[in-house]
Amino acid sequence: MRKKVIYSENAPKAIGPYSQGIQAGNLLFVSGQLPVDPTNGAISNDIKVQTHQSLENIKAIILAAGFSMDDIVKTTVYVKDLNQFNDINQVYASFFTQNPPARACIEIARLPKDAGVEIEAIVYKAG
Repeated sequence: MRKKVIYSENAPKAIGPYSQGIQAGNLLFVSGQLPVDPTNGAISNDIKVQTHQSLENIKAIILAAGFSMDDIVKTTVYVKDLNQFNDINQVYASFFTQNPPARACIEIARLPKDAGVEIEAIVYKAG
């Protein structure tokens, strides 16, 4: 099984030596997505807007690989302030209205670009 690099112009370019996504067979691994608007590089100060943008960036990468948001089996959400957990959950839930993926949510000291949230995903599509 060969790995395939997945790239979408509709998601921000990687800010380090990594790929937006890597597909290995029926699995897709989406790198942590900061809430960067790919059209202008901006990051909102609003955690709800940040969460929405991170998930839209994930969606763009997933669609570029021919997968859908329903194919996500696991996410990891990194947050700078766990006191914003409810606001993050409110937006997150709007993307996963049925059968949400497994998830971990971890508070960390700092994120690149001083973002408030970063989300990564593991995606599986039955062959």
